Amino acid sequence: MFQIFNDISHQCSKLTTERYSTSFSSAIKLLHIDIRGPIYDLYGFVRFADEIVDTFHDYDKEKLLSSFKKETYEAIESGISLNPILQSFQITVNKFLIDPALIESFFNSMEMDLGNKQYDSEGYDKYIYGSAEVVGLMCLYVFCDGDKVMYEKLKPGAQSLGAAFQKVNFLRDLKADHEQLNRTYFPGVNFKNFTENDKREIEKDISEDLKNAYSSILLLPAKARFGVYLAYKYYLTLFKKIKKAQPQMLLQQRVRISNSYKAVILVKAGLRSSFNVL
Repeated sequence: MFQIFNDISHQCSKLTTERYSTSFSSAIKLLHIDIRGPIYDLYGFVRFADEIVDTFHDYDKEKLLSSFKKETYEAIESGISLNPILQSFQITVNKFLIDPALIESFFNSMEMDLGNKQYDSEGYDKYIYGSAEVVGLMCLYVFCDGDKVMYEKLKPGAQSLGAAFQKVNFLRDLKADHEQLNRTYFPGVNFKNFTENDKREIEKDISEDLKNAYSSILLLPAKARFGVYLAYKYYLTLFKKIKKAQPQMLLQQRVRISNSYKAVILVKAGLRSSFNVL
């Protein structure tokens, strides 16, 4: 009967991923079946924490996040939680021996979102690391499955990919972050006067992250490579669309990739993979 509870917990994380992100869901489905579940578990955990700080405006966010953090560590230590998202997360953390320091850094960034509205360069780097790079590193623990040499080799690329995804998200969500959450992540940028030069500097940084990430994607284990490559292609396509947009347009509407075009990306990526020309 306990296995039923675990199965339900994993299913909750999978459902959370599917409902919140069609792009990541599509990419995860292209991972080897052995590692799909653990990646769903990681995403479900990250998504719930993010929801606390981003959408639960009518509730005590600080108290909710503090409780969630406490319950997370208790679940990992005891190996059980009645919260199915935390149950599935602790199973994956304990199975793959994910470094607790990564989880702590993630919570540090979530806590920063509770108070910080503007970031200097140091705070920005710290936030990016905790909110995005460590998520890439948690996934890398799963992909490497105990191979410490491979993990250390691919670690910089995983961080770059996580950082690129987050920074693209920041540009995509400028309107919501600026108007609804009153947040300014990019240091030194005044969004009341968001210039083309400001945008180009941000895009230059993202381009470097994507370049660094790509070389590491090619070195991933076969069971992970195509799924990660597809996520990379989704974000690269979104980034290219954002680059074509005027700065003020990003403050007026959210740039999206249609589901039909995501299907095109999938087919093209599949063809490249079949000919081994990623």
